[in-house]
Amino acid sequence: MADNNSLIGGGVSSLPFTDRVIIVQILVIIFLFINFLLIMTFFQKECFYTSTRYILFAITLFSDSLILFVTNILLILTYLEFTLQVWVCMILSASMILFNIVTPVTLTAMTLERYVAICMPLRHAELCSTCSTMHCILIIHGLSSVPCIVILSTAFATASLSFYTEPMLCSVETFMLYRWQDYVRSAIQEFYFMIMVIIIIFAYVKIMKVAKAAIIFAYVKIMKVAKAASGEDKKSSWKGLRTVILHGFQLLLCLIQLWTPFIEAAAFQIDFMLFIDFRYSNYVLFSLTPRCLSPLIYGLRDETFFHALKTFAFFGSYKINIQKT
Repeated sequence: MADNNSLIGGGVSSLPFTDRVIIVQILVIIFLFINFLLIMTFFQKECFYTSTRYILFAITLFSDSLILFVTNILLILTYLEFTLQVWVCMILSASMILFNIVTPVTLTAMTLERYVAICMPLRHAELCSTCSTMHCILIIHGLSSVPCIVILSTAFATASLSFYTEPMLCSVETFMLYRWQDYVRSAIQEFYFMIMVIIIIFAYVKIMKVAKAAIIFAYVKIMKVAKAASGEDKKSSWKGLRTVILHGFQLLLCLIQLWTPFIEAAAFQIDFMLFIDFRYSNYVLFSLTPRCLSPLIYGLRDETFFHALKTFAFFGSYKINIQKT
């Protein structure tokens, strides 16, 4: 069994990772600052916190921010070789497991919202009301808590009471004492991976059909008014399709992160330094990178949110300048 006590999501203790840790700190600070601006912008207008897609967007921002904060704290503690008692580590790890699942599940829900908006526009107001969104959030966190509960239950079933007070460098692998626990963890993650991929593909195919139908309708109609109306439908459909594609790419990175522990375990069996490089790369590519795509999808591509963001970021001066021009 590998020495799990020396491992963590971003690095390994007693090794010269000064440059890498500094790079991670810079990236985390930038992402947290951007997320803070977006979260504050979310509360500036009623249209944001009463709209399903913006509410779900805010959930991903909160989730991503918590993940970045907790993983970065654990990275620094490991780099400083600061040990924690196992029960404290389990609490921190539980939050990481939970919110690592919350983000991809929320992205899947956002994809379904786009599917309803494009393919079922007449039922969008009914299915995506504020009340339904609150229920959806409860379902998201309920589904996301299942892997956390299962993984912690296997730890409680196998560890002795004295184990929880032992000081160790914190990582999820610390309380994965037996190989079968890894198999259980793998099975749950693969199941979630399969379900979310199926939903993404389903939404993509359906929206693609609507987009193609809108294009055909635009060329068939001769009347100018009909062309204008169909043009708006085509624009909305293709915008929804591009959003789903971005969601799919972001979700893919998040889902790959669920597989990285098994890739790292294989690398560990081959070469220790190879394992170190894999773990650092995985943290940057599949943990940090997906967290910067949410601001891109809604913070920059969405015109309403982007204007509100600029107004908030420049303390209202942007809005004043627009009015003067």
